[in-house]
Amino acid sequence: MLGFLVRLLPFWVREPLLIVVGSVFGVRIMYLAHRDGEGVAAAIGLAFLVFTAVRIHTVVRALRARRAPAPTAPAPMAPAPAAITPTAPEKEPNAWGQAFAAVAVFAALGAAAWLGPDLLPGEDEGTPRTASCASGEDEKLPGAYEKTPRAVTGGELCTALNRSDLAQLLGTPAETATVASGTSNTAPLTDGKVAQPEAEVQFDTYTVHVSVTYNQLSIAQYVKLMKYGEETDVKTLSVLGRPAVLASDHTMSIEIDLGSGSSGGPVGQGPLARTLSVALDAKDQGGYYDITVWSASGALPDDSALLDIAEKVLPTIPERAG
Repeated sequence: MLGFLVRLLPFWVREPLLIVVGSVFGVRIMYLAHRDGEGVAAAIGLAFLVFTAVRIHTVVRALRARRAPAPTAPAPMAPAPAAITPTAPEKEPNAWGQAFAAVAVFAALGAAAWLGPDLLPGEDEGTPRTASCASGEDEKLPGAYEKTPRAVTGGELCTALNRSDLAQLLGTPAETATVASGTSNTAPLTDGKVAQPEAEVQFDTYTVHVSVTYNQLSIAQYVKLMKYGEETDVKTLSVLGRPAVLASDHTMSIEIDLGSGSSGGPVGQGPLARTLSVALDAKDQGGYYDITVWSASGALPDDSALLDIAEKVLPTIPERAG
């Protein structure tokens, strides 16, 4: 339908229109292909530019034909003179005016399409849109949360973690969160008596997991237990005036085969993860936050990224009223 409508336009409107559209889209696609390294997009952009070059050649030939004087035929023998009635010459349409109008209109449309995403602000003042957390309003909390009045829910923890600048804190500012979730769990091996809400935000490069354990274990005791575990690169420090410790450990890898009907392979060793554990209070009276970062490739950000996340996220985690 669109091609049929374009063919109905006069030549001096249609051709400049096609030239403008072809050049704008061709240059734009070639630019995006160069930026993203996409060979298929580059071929499409080149096709637009070749099409535009053909249309320009057609217009140039038409302009040369209009400027060339028409050949004059020899005058035939005229009959006896008769009365001549003067007629006004038919006024031809202004080809240059039509061409200029078409170019101006579609150049404006092309500029709007090109610059619109850069000039118009996004929904969050240009910040990347992140995946949203579930509200959790209908979530039934385990009894441990009623016995621990200050315990936050998984949904509240997810909201605190899922910041618009989280990717920038990780050193990957161009990425946006693909998954954001929170659960109101209890700590394992506690018979459901210790609240342990968790939240996780996934990016293309890194995954960030935050949990809060409301038990009586202090960071000082936690560091002593690490001597008997498999944690490596242990480093004690202070974060927000609270005792903290950095440690590395491997995640677990579980292979699930959905095609053969089997339950999958055994639990294996996953990529290395880096965890920052921070006491709930400056006196280290028990309980701690865990901020863990890992990637499927095994690459890890600098420890400064974990510290930045802790300094930004932990003060925003609410405490439920007793």
